[in-house]
Amino acid sequence: MPVVSAKRMLVDAATGGYSVGAFNVTNIIQMEAVIEAAVARRAPVIVQTSVTPAKFLRPEVIVAAFRALAEQAPVPACLHLDHCTDIAFCKRCADVGYTNIMFDGLQQDFDGNVRDTREVVEYCHGRGDITVEGELGTVSGVEDQVRVAETEAELCDPARAREFVERSGVDLFAPAIGTAHGVYTTENPKIDFDRFEKIQRIVNGDRINVPLIVHGGTGLKPEVVRRLVALGGAKFNVSTDLKYALIDATYDYIASHRNEYNPGKIDIAAKRAVMERVNQWIDLLGCDDKAAVAG
Repeated sequence: MPVVSAKRMLVDAATGGYSVGAFNVTNIIQMEAVIEAAVARRAPVIVQTSVTPAKFLRPEVIVAAFRALAEQAPVPACLHLDHCTDIAFCKRCADVGYTNIMFDGLQQDFDGNVRDTREVVEYCHGRGDITVEGELGTVSGVEDQVRVAETEAELCDPARAREFVERSGVDLFAPAIGTAHGVYTTENPKIDFDRFEKIQRIVNGDRINVPLIVHGGTGLKPEVVRRLVALGGAKFNVSTDLKYALIDATYDYIASHRNEYNPGKIDIAAKRAVMERVNQWIDLLGCDDKAAVAG
């Protein structure tokens, strides 16, 4: 199937009662693992990069690697730039082939967020089938080396959700509902399900037009994930979980093969661990065997 933008696959997900895993990767090994796991399970998939690895590897290199892998894959796949606060870098990634862009305007006030997000939306839509994700409210934890304390995190105001979506023109909407980036500091984080459900009604009514996104998937209990999926969470962001899988597998292999100098075997161990973790998320999100639907 061809490389696609995110909106169509996520409308299908929200309508069909499942969610699509959006997996942050920091290197080509992780990217291969994510796409190969999705192909094996016939699951639609979103490959994400945050800004730091995107700048380190360069967007052109990431896009070339993604297309080499995804264009031959028999599942719909999207390449997403996550949490970018730089309008110019959003535009650069859209120009070179990212199919979905998240502009993070939360450093601005509400009107500034709307204005800057709108600029990214208009640019991406003018470039073709490139969809844009926007966010309202802040998610605690660490994202791309930026830390937000839980006490500073502000949940999305349902009364302003529809205004933000309509004025900014975003295709996908990520409301802050109490999830966190990184590792949760409590066993039972306070997720505001009622707020999420209310935002879904306000933004979409009885027909999904702007799918809702859940950030901070790592560490949520399975029952919490399933409930958010049932409420319409069409895209689940997973980052820290894959970092742990990559680093732990690499460490374990080197520790047990200290006199072996074969980077290829380390890559194989890391790739296998990441694929296992992606498979767990595919099971949890219910997106296995949904490739034909989402394509």
